[in-house]
Amino acid sequence: MNYARMVIEKEAPEEYGYDRIRYNLSESSIADQKLSDIGLSLPDLTLFYGEHRGDKELRALIAGQDKGLSPDDVLVTAGAAGALFIIATSLLSPSDHLVVVRPNYATNIETPRAIGCAISYVDLDFDEGFAIDIGRVKAEMRPNTKLISVTCPHNPTGTMMSRADLDALIALAENHQCRLLVDETYRDLSYGERLPAAGSLSPSAISVCSLSKAFGIPGIRIGWLATRDPELQETFLAAKEQIGICGSVIDEAIARTVLERRNSFLASLLPEMTGRRDIVQAWIDGEKLVDWVRPQGGVVGFPRLNVDAGFDLDNFYARLLEKHGAYVGPGHWFEMPKRFFRLGYGWPTEAELRGGLAAISAALRG
Repeated sequence: MNYARMVIEKEAPEEYGYDRIRYNLSESSIADQKLSDIGLSLPDLTLFYGEHRGDKELRALIAGQDKGLSPDDVLVTAGAAGALFIIATSLLSPSDHLVVVRPNYATNIETPRAIGCAISYVDLDFDEGFAIDIGRVKAEMRPNTKLISVTCPHNPTGTMMSRADLDALIALAENHQCRLLVDETYRDLSYGERLPAAGSLSPSAISVCSLSKAFGIPGIRIGWLATRDPELQETFLAAKEQIGICGSVIDEAIARTVLERRNSFLASLLPEMTGRRDIVQAWIDGEKLVDWVRPQGGVVGFPRLNVDAGFDLDNFYARLLEKHGAYVGPGHWFEMPKRFFRLGYGWPTEAELRGGLAAISAALRG
């Protein structure tokens, strides 16, 4: 493994310093929750080694969201990042090939790079609505392709593929005898129809999700992967055991409580996030120098700056932060041109969101 730090982590707000940012529009989740926010009081837990696959009741709550999944199909991991690391290191070697849709969450690219496998990119196009082209994915397949990697709802654009596209990707993986990885971290934040977990539809598909983005509790580091292939599940379990044996019983107890209240939490959250998206849409409708593809899920979008070739983008981002106190995720976090930036509308307060949007307009005009 040849590790290199991810740019998105090197330039993360926690690295830069939250106290230096007034309008933080770079975050990819809803606002961080306190224990009091979720009304949680922890029981008197015994701090032993937990179940290696994860707490059985927690896995049942996760599996119960989709027909076709059982608790044995779920492996609880250290966040979605832990799941993605386990999957990549279990399935890929330097002699293998990966097809990844880009832009994508950095771990889905950087861990395969550290492994040294061959990677083909299928780049999404703003002018095509960031829609996935199954034909282009198929064209990149090779005899040694082990994995196809996509996210849905998409990070960082917030777009979603259709059920027909999901079924086509699963069929592609089945026909090539490889695996389809679907990073579903934002699935609970779908504003229209919520797709089923890919892992519930075929043994060739693997779903990854977490409580970090939609539930605002990244600090407990709870994620999971789901696959109906028992042999593959054993391989993933072996990887988890060698990395950390089991998860934190405290984290899993909190996660279980949160998922028990999942439906009521989302019932109030989704309308609020829909309203936040509308705030950004209204701003974009009135800001001729910015456009976006309206997100269908998640709490991030990926706007494009409508500026000419001579516009100093580095100076814009510096001015935005240093003069106006606003922080966004520039395109280079996702190996995209700096004309693009990730805008998170779920983490800041509504007043901070509006202030940050006004700051972007001000910085664009210098």
